[in-house]
Amino acid sequence: MLKGHQSWVFESRPVIVASSAVGGPFEAQGALAEDFDILHEDIWLGQDSFEKAEKKLLEEACETTIKKSGIKKEDINFFLSGDLLNQIISSSFAARTLAIPYLGLFGACSSAMEGLSIASLLVDSKAAEHVLAATSSHNAAAEKQFRYPTEYGAQKPPTAQWTVTGAGAALIAGQGKGPHVTSATIGRVIDMGISDPFNMGAAMAPAAVDTIQAHFRDLEREPSYYDLIATGDLGRVGHAIAGDLLGKHGTNIPIEKFTDCGLLIYKENQPVLAGGSGCGCSATVTYGHFMRRLKDGELNKVLVVATGALLSPMSYQQKESIPCIAHAVSIEM
Repeated sequence: MLKGHQSWVFESRPVIVASSAVGGPFEAQGALAEDFDILHEDIWLGQDSFEKAEKKLLEEACETTIKKSGIKKEDINFFLSGDLLNQIISSSFAARTLAIPYLGLFGACSSAMEGLSIASLLVDSKAAEHVLAATSSHNAAAEKQFRYPTEYGAQKPPTAQWTVTGAGAALIAGQGKGPHVTSATIGRVIDMGISDPFNMGAAMAPAAVDTIQAHFRDLEREPSYYDLIATGDLGRVGHAIAGDLLGKHGTNIPIEKFTDCGLLIYKENQPVLAGGSGCGCSATVTYGHFMRRLKDGELNKVLVVATGALLSPMSYQQKESIPCIAHAVSIEM
């Protein structure tokens, strides 16, 4: 049901019956390693390209989720996925392997919550019984496409972030055991004129703030409704900017309730500069770490606001600024 201007309230409260997170060797050294289902020692995953390695990450996350759910793959109506590579090839080629009716999405790093919100809408509206939503990213594949191949050893500024090598997937159903998806707020494209691809946090922060404010306005809620509000991958720079902007607009979220997936996933001593990023960032933290904490009773209500920078190598070469977006999904036990 539409609530306010840009939010959905899911009256049937679709259930996340299973989820999984798969990561690479750097994530295995991170702060949330215990919340991953599979961790790889080899960033190549035994493949002959980083792009094929990312596809394998996504396939493993999907297959693990299906197995954990106990639902037959043939009973899954739709597969929703997106990623960062050109023409979302990781998702499309994984869909080829899964052979599930497929809808490809592109929201950059916001794709995890874009997929979860649409999957929940399909289930809530009775357009589907079971929907698989997933996304992925790979550090070396993203570096090669958007910045410089890692072999170049290019220096980065402190505002840059580390793309997560990981994939996350969730299976949403009309009934079952697990956390419920209760509402979603679809973001607007916000562009504040920032054009530095090494400062994604600053570019994305206004979009996160716009969506968070819209969520509270549409649903007539206060920040106190949630135990935790997590942005996707703003990192240290963007998270601080988002906090300042929210305060200036009169939305005061207590610091202990306001976090960022890009700040949670790695340890302080890991050389990630401003923090983690990539489609796999909010996906693995949400479908691994947050799901575990919800099921353990540590959290009861979580708002995940996945952020995405909608640039491409082509737009950057044409000296365009970076349009950004954020989608928010509330998950409750």
